[in-house]
Amino acid sequence: MEHFVDKNSIVKEIWGKSDTILLVFAGASAEFALNKAVDWLYFTGKLPKDPLGRLFTTVNYAKAIVFSEKAAALKAINNINKIHGSVEQSRGQNIPEWAYKDVLFMLIDYSIRSYELLQRPLSITEKQDVLDVFNKVGSRMGIKNLPLSHSDFKTARQTHLDQNLENSKLTKDLYQQYRKHLGVFRYHLLLESQILLLPDSVRQMLGLRKASLLTPMISVYKLFRSIKLDWMIKEVLLPSAYKQDIKRMNVT
Repeated sequence: MEHFVDKNSIVKEIWGKSDTILLVFAGASAEFALNKAVDWLYFTGKLPKDPLGRLFTTVNYAKAIVFSEKAAALKAINNINKIHGSVEQSRGQNIPEWAYKDVLFMLIDYSIRSYELLQRPLSITEKQDVLDVFNKVGSRMGIKNLPLSHSDFKTARQTHLDQNLENSKLTKDLYQQYRKHLGVFRYHLLLESQILLLPDSVRQMLGLRKASLLTPMISVYKLFRSIKLDWMIKEVLLPSAYKQDIKRMNVT
């Protein structure tokens, strides 16, 4: 049976661990808020209304692509295109291609950053593997002129960060929604996680400090995970209403 993502791909390891996935979306939540196309998220209203629910919807699509056989993965991507097309039709305009690229680029970048933070440094070959997998997704979605090498990706990524982000009133509103849905403690946990992950230019745009209070805790978490007690930390830190959803993120 042919799969969309090779069984030995590092992407399966990255997206098979709940802690890594949660960090990916911690980083992405910052860039979603800063992106100049954030008004599209407000057009549907789904992300501001239920940011945690949207997280798990997105995770389910990602898992359908990464861990399913090829036909099912292509069906999931086609469904994403269909949803976007419906939103575009309702609004009477097209989502700009650069916005699609931005989302793809942040998933690539934060997949790498999150895994390296919690696991180990990735080789150039493994980083290229991450790029290749997401390029397959992007190509299926009809996104053109994607960077083919990891070095080209880094250049394109920085260009997008420089051109497509701004701290707007929607940025502030979306962060208020994060605080409302997460609660004060978990909201500040999100901010500290973002400090760990974000590129410097993104962190500075949000007015976040350079050093995270979580930095000393990374080694502690790795120790707990090595003796299979990381669930104790997750029990304390994660919203109880979503604990089962988070457990189901673990594939490998």
